[in-house]
Amino acid sequence: QVQLVESGGGSVHVGESLNLTCRCTGMSDFVFTQQRVGWYRRAPGRERELVATNVIGSNTLYAPFVKGRFTLSRDNAKNTLYLQMTNLRPEDTAAYYCSLGTSWGQGTQVTVSS
Repeated sequence: QVQLVESGGGSVHVGESLNLTCRCTGMSDFVFTQQRVGWYRRAPGRERELVATNVIGSNTLYAPFVKGRFTLSRDNAKNTLYLQMTNLRPEDTAAYYCSLGTSWGQGTQVTVSS
């Protein structure tokens, strides 16, 4: 059974950084490398929105609001995704979710205060 577990969320102040991790289990390394991966977020009262997405062999696609502040990366040897977030803003406050193919994690909360 595929399972995705996010970690690394927390409460920070404006301008600070956080690094999110998503560990993926229940699949082979080969399957992990073949799947599209992504990070999404959902702020209170808003729809879920894409943050970044990647498939092997293609460039990573970032949402316009990222503006060079976030970086998606993947460690195929560890079946793990990362989202490095810098220069965080209050509007980045949301639950962040990782995805792998059609599977989703449970989310990790990021709160940015001024």
